[in-house]
Amino acid sequence: MRFLFTVQGEGRGHYTQALSLAAILRKHGHEVVAVLVGKSDTRQIPPFFTEKIGAPVTAFNSPNFTSFYKQKRPNILLSIVTNFSRPFIFRKSLLLLRRQIEELRPDKVINFYEMITGMAYGIYRFDKKLGVEMICVAHQYILLNPNYRTNAEQDVKYYFLRMLSRITSNRASRILALSFREMPGSPEKKIVTVPPLLRPEVFRTEPAEGNYIHGYMVNAGYFDEIARWHDSHPEVPLRFFWDKIDAEEEVHIDSRFTLCRLNDEKFLQSMAGSMAYASTSGFESLCEALYYRKPILMIPVHVEQEFNAHDAVLSGAGIAGRRFDLDRLIDFIPRYRPDERFRDWVHQAEERFVREIC
Repeated sequence: MRFLFTVQGEGRGHYTQALSLAAILRKHGHEVVAVLVGKSDTRQIPPFFTEKIGAPVTAFNSPNFTSFYKQKRPNILLSIVTNFSRPFIFRKSLLLLRRQIEELRPDKVINFYEMITGMAYGIYRFDKKLGVEMICVAHQYILLNPNYRTNAEQDVKYYFLRMLSRITSNRASRILALSFREMPGSPEKKIVTVPPLLRPEVFRTEPAEGNYIHGYMVNAGYFDEIARWHDSHPEVPLRFFWDKIDAEEEVHIDSRFTLCRLNDEKFLQSMAGSMAYASTSGFESLCEALYYRKPILMIPVHVEQEFNAHDAVLSGAGIAGRRFDLDRLIDFIPRYRPDERFRDWVHQAEERFVREIC
């Protein structure tokens, strides 16, 4: 079968999920004919993705969370105003997606939480040329599963995320909800619960007990906070990754604090050899830390990551907070008890995805 991927280009998780699924599909004799990435002007497609995906990659403008260099948390109101003030740009993106589907004629479209894709399937619902089956893949779809329990406060908090999830999965034939743990799906809502999609490199890297804290900050605004903590605790080695566009490959603040530009292989090796992980709560890296049995401190940047952190805490992955308080992480390490069932769940991913997609 021939597949077209559409990928949300904010953050790292959807990229690595697409890489993992592409490898599974090729292993079973299928083809990924092209990849369309929805991104903002402030984000770049990571080199590791274009190098490894094995298909032509085309970027297009897509709605995103607006974030400034010194901001830790995106301004949701500003994001909404900015995105809805760009209808002409997004119209071009809708037409690009429609044209690519018409020209390439894939058997199925796999959508990794890309909003333009869901919008296109809604807007062009009566266009027979766009009658290609769409399957959606993301962790956020767990919120649409009636078997996932939330309280009234969380329902209000996650309303915007549920709305986005419905938009991205408009007219989907199947919704594959990535989950930290196994739970029933919802056939009437076309939701199937599936294991996380971890890259093959994860399984080839052996974890070890290190003496440093491994970290990732999606926004550079957190640097000052981490640097202040390091000044007070110079005895604890830190190795943090970020995706600051104009940064050098490695910046050595001193002999015990290193900042690295995001690199998929270095990131995994650093995580596997660490004693703990401090993160802005991207789903994929939380799964990698769980697989390597690393205790986690989660500092969500936006509502998607707040949900990731909440769900990860339910699975015993670690603790959540509002800032990089690494003292809490160090205190948590002796109390951490990894869930051995998680590895067994992850190892079922290939079989389950082939069954649901092909």
